[in-house]
Amino acid sequence: MANLRTHHIGLTVTELDRAVEFYCNVLDLTVLDQFTVSGTSFSTAVDVEGATGRFVHLGTGGARIELIEYEPAGEKRTESTINEPGAKHLGLEVDDIDTFFETLPRDVETLSKPQTTESGSRILFFRDPDGNLIELIET
Repeated sequence: MANLRTHHIGLTVTELDRAVEFYCNVLDLTVLDQFTVSGTSFSTAVDVEGATGRFVHLGTGGARIELIEYEPAGEKRTESTINEPGAKHLGLEVDDIDTFFETLPRDVETLSKPQTTESGSRILFFRDPDGNLIELIET
């Protein structure tokens, strides 16, 4: 059996620079690496003819988040709800969810204010500029 380890969590975005600004300014992540990949092998691997991917890797302290802007871009999907099969979200832990919520820019779409679940965890869901769901959790 393979010895699997998490390398990164990938999110496809429409405008890489805008997404990097959001993740760095709102979530205080740091840019670890940035690069472009293209060519026949890449196109074959991602099953997109003539694909080029612009990548930025961001550090969270515990995981690497990979933002990717593809050319050609695919069709924009409608925003999903969290209970929809195939829905995804990025989960990040925070020490003080209420302070984070208070400093969240007003133009960031949240699903609700921070909530305390039956397990005692505090959670907050919001969307990045492309509609990707992000969950903050305080345990």
